[in-house]
Amino acid sequence: MSQPRLVLATHNEHKVGELRAILSNMDALPFSAEEIVGARDFGVPEPKEDGVTFAENALIKARALCKATGLPAIADDSGLAVDVLGGSPGIFSARWAGKHGDDAANLDLLLAQLSDIDEPHRRARFVCAAALVTPDGHEHVEEGTLEGTLLFERRGNGGFGYDPILQPLGETRSCAELTPNEKHAISHRGKAFRALAAHITNVLGA
Repeated sequence: MSQPRLVLATHNEHKVGELRAILSNMDALPFSAEEIVGARDFGVPEPKEDGVTFAENALIKARALCKATGLPAIADDSGLAVDVLGGSPGIFSARWAGKHGDDAANLDLLLAQLSDIDEPHRRARFVCAAALVTPDGHEHVEEGTLEGTLLFERRGNGGFGYDPILQPLGETRSCAELTPNEKHAISHRGKAFRALAAHITNVLGA
């Protein structure tokens, strides 16, 4: 295995795979997919995410992993913001139903809460804040969004989280029905990390 160059501050294997795919497809970045590793490879526990914004939580995770490993670390915090719910679930997206990471329960609860909301009022967006923190104290955050409409039931088997119920604007498919490459091209996470790429390149060297 190659020496790690960049550590992803996540224990979510879905995110590790997705972020590896996004970052490794950026020709300007001076590392291979094998040099991108997740926090689980270092046995680093997840820090308490007590920020009140996506950006704050992304920085909390990146700072903790950078301190624990001595390597440049990146993290994202992301979620679903529903207009009619005033931007919720927001930073509570992963634990909307009470238990962190229970995608099925989160989807069931949200669909039930919106069951009487007509299509014109079902606008929502995925939001992602991507943070880079380096051992010398450099910090930078970029954000990306994916605008869409919430469906009335799940569609598709791809992706994770709320992907089966968000239909991107201009699309006839849910995010879970898109191919991985199609999703990366328009996703909130893809946008945020592509914007962060130049800063990653500056840190690791061209």
